[in-house]
Amino acid sequence: MNALTKANLQLWWFGFRYIPLIGFCKPKILELTDARTVIRMPHHRHTKNHLGSIYFGALAIGADLAGAFLVFYKARQKKLNIHFAFKDVQGEFLKRPEAAVHFISNDGALIDQMIQQSLDTGERINQSVTIDVTCPSLHGDELMAKFTLTLSVKAKSKS
Repeated sequence: MNALTKANLQLWWFGFRYIPLIGFCKPKILELTDARTVIRMPHHRHTKNHLGSIYFGALAIGADLAGAFLVFYKARQKKLNIHFAFKDVQGEFLKRPEAAVHFISNDGALIDQMIQQSLDTGERINQSVTIDVTCPSLHGDELMAKFTLTLSVKAKSKS
């Protein structure tokens, strides 16, 4: 089983077990590397609003996943216990996404720094991460929305 398939199974299980709204929206991880994650949210009756565009709640779920799954991935890779949460969120909605959207986080290096700083100091570290939202089938790489989330991380070695 390749790493992307395994990550998608973990995402499905997490949604099924802990946050059913994730499973309800049926997101899929398209890319997962040390530096970047891309998550696709389909455009279907569970994710669209009365105007036919992706609903705000579905956009928030996708932004949360794009930032969070990269932390989860790094915790598994480094064999660390990492407790994380988002302290706040700001969204800038630029255009109505009327088809499936991609949530893109390129903050892998920043998350690595946060984890290392938390390990070094034993403290919780807070930094803003950015999630870009595109609608590739209709608008290519043009931004539909941009989210800024304050990620709060506390890392410990597994003992």
